[in-house]
Amino acid sequence: MGSEALVRLQVDSCLRTLSASRDPGEIVHVLRTLMRNLEDGEFTRLHYTHTIQVLVSAHCFGGLCDDEEIKKLWCEMFLRGPPDQTLLLLLDTISSTGESAALERCMSVLEKFLSAGRLQVLLWSRCEVGGACSDSPQLRETIIGHLAALPSITCNHLHTDTPDAFLPQQYYPLLAASMLDSLEKTCCALRAGQDCSLGFVAQVLGKVCIQGYSSPIFETLAPRLSSLTRVDPLWQRVTQRLLEKVPERCTECVITGLIPAAVSRLMGNLVVTNKKAQFVLTHKLLLQQYQHTTALLKSVLGYLALDSERRTLLKQVLRSVCQVWCNSSAVKHTSVEQQLYVSKALLLCVALLSHSEIQELRQEMFQCMLGGVQCRLDSSIERIRRMGMIVGECLSHKLDTSGSQLKFQYEADEETRELKSLMESPSVEDEDDEQQWPDTSTSDDDLTPYDMSADQEKKKSAPPRYVRDCLEALMSSDDAERVELSLQQAEALFRKNVKATQEVSVQFSKVLLHLEDRYSTPHFHTLRQNAMVALTVTDVVDYWTTEFYSLNYSLRQRMDILEVLTLSAQELSEPIINKHAGAQPISAVTALEQCDDITHWRQIVEKRIQSKTRRISKGGTQSVKAVPNRYAPVAGFFFFPLLRSYDRPQVTFDLLGSDHLVLGRLLHTLGLLMHLAINAPVASQMGRALLDFVWTVRFHTDQMVRRGVVFAVCGVFLSMPGENLLTELGDDLMETRAWLADVAENDCDADCRSLAVQSLILLDKNLKTQLQIPDMET
Repeated sequence: MGSEALVRLQVDSCLRTLSASRDPGEIVHVLRTLMRNLEDGEFTRLHYTHTIQVLVSAHCFGGLCDDEEIKKLWCEMFLRGPPDQTLLLLLDTISSTGESAALERCMSVLEKFLSAGRLQVLLWSRCEVGGACSDSPQLRETIIGHLAALPSITCNHLHTDTPDAFLPQQYYPLLAASMLDSLEKTCCALRAGQDCSLGFVAQVLGKVCIQGYSSPIFETLAPRLSSLTRVDPLWQRVTQRLLEKVPERCTECVITGLIPAAVSRLMGNLVVTNKKAQFVLTHKLLLQQYQHTTALLKSVLGYLALDSERRTLLKQVLRSVCQVWCNSSAVKHTSVEQQLYVSKALLLCVALLSHSEIQELRQEMFQCMLGGVQCRLDSSIERIRRMGMIVGECLSHKLDTSGSQLKFQYEADEETRELKSLMESPSVEDEDDEQQWPDTSTSDDDLTPYDMSADQEKKKSAPPRYVRDCLEALMSSDDAERVELSLQQAEALFRKNVKATQEVSVQFSKVLLHLEDRYSTPHFHTLRQNAMVALTVTDVVDYWTTEFYSLNYSLRQRMDILEVLTLSAQELSEPIINKHAGAQPISAVTALEQCDDITHWRQIVEKRIQSKTRRISKGGTQSVKAVPNRYAPVAGFFFFPLLRSYDRPQVTFDLLGSDHLVLGRLLHTLGLLMHLAINAPVASQMGRALLDFVWTVRFHTDQMVRRGVVFAVCGVFLSMPGENLLTELGDDLMETRAWLADVAENDCDADCRSLAVQSLILLDKNLKTQLQIPDMET
């Protein structure tokens, strides 16, 4: 009889004894016999899995669980056998066993399996040459899947009873440490002249990352690998080989998780030799995604710049980014955040180029600058315009165009400062090197400053006391102080002397509309705007609405007219019972160009939705109470003239053509005028006219215009009486609803989508109210 048959007979005998015996001494003897067989390769290959299956299910251990020697031998059978077979059996048993003593024993031994370093043994066994040769592809994939998904397998079955050792936050750092141990043993083996394979470890790494756990893995791996590769070329070679062996489908997840570590040392020239890695690093991370940090962009582009072979790819990236940045269609149909991300990538690429490379790419960069700046300056969104200005200035400076460098005026903020900082001479050294920061210099001036806090500047001119004096000063004075005093007093004089104001209101309006800040007057724009609003609520609504479509006004002046009309309507819409005494309501309103229209409008819509929601605890629907105000009788004078000539292009003004910046603001203004007309007799006529107007521009390419369209539709739903929505709009209402649903799902602008959702909610609330469908919201 051969040795194989003898081993099989001996194992069968032992397993029958374990299944039937209740004698502790006999069980100990059998377990020791099986322990001795663990040194036999034939036993571990052919009989080990069946043996531990019997150990898990044997009933004899139920009454002998207090026998320490039996418990010790039982655990050692799992901890000293082949770790891959043990892991598979334990996880399969846990996932298929209900609450029982067997489940508890498996959980306990799996915890010991992890704490005893058996993961390290498993991984290293697959690194040794020949260690995994006998594995079938199916078995190999099963082992990798169980290693990568241990937390999911256990948590899905154990739920809240899952031990901490099986949770992702503890398991994956342990797995990462086991990978490091295998890499360290690989380095030692290579120094001893032995061959090793990293394919299995690379597959496990890829599987974990593609399942979404790259962060906990690389939080352990990346710092250690960065440190080891700094001083040891062999570690660099081993790490680069590990990344080369990662399966192609997992490459993106692994690379994204690794960055921003010391990418150049860890990846070597992987981007040159691996097409998938090249696509991810030179295209996908830069042009198809935009959620990544600036640090990742710096790491990726710095990696491309560090090696002569990779610099060719850096120039290729610059050409691609330039094409995207100057594409007018991309400016219109991508979000502001994505455009900011591409702008950062462009500036970082340019900052990394040498002088000779800039000369080589000069034509592409010049075309990018001209086209990209122009299409951004045409945008109605201030952030996009400012982005174009900053990038244009930076490119112009880098190109060093003699005597014709671009220079714009804009208000600096954190975003502009960050963009400009990207052009500072970057270091292409490894990212984890220490940075030297200059010491902050201190002054040795110990003199105590003289207290001048109570001093007052002596005024040479007296403030004007009459409206006509104020007008004369603004028209003809070359005295900066007199102009400032006149602006400061204008609003109060208009409100105090209504009759005198009406006599010169049109002339004064012309002066204020054309007034420029020649003397850098403090708070010039606020003072000028408040004065224009005070004139409007007194007398000149017709003048503003007529002049809006007149010839020879700049876009800025037309925007000023819309802002003044909006602020005036807001003041007039205040309840008459709360009589105010002057400028307080105006000063409390922020200029439209400085406020967040979307945030303000969301607050209005949310408040109205709440007022239309029927709650069990609060009784019936809360209607908007009508109160007398000065705006309702004149709402039509504000509103309808603005719809009069929108489709008549002029030499200097084409509202439906190139001047979409003003069109977007007009739509927002009309929407607010509509909202303020709630409960006004003319509200239904206004709503019908506004929907007819916005329907012609609802598919406009500019996202600011589309925001304005949804904004205006929201205003109609807020202000038109619910019964009139059904009777006067009819079929148009359903078509509008279908269009809003499409915007909410497919528009590229997040604010458009958000406003469309709010409009749909508001419309549904109105329809439910009119159809008497109760909204049982608690």
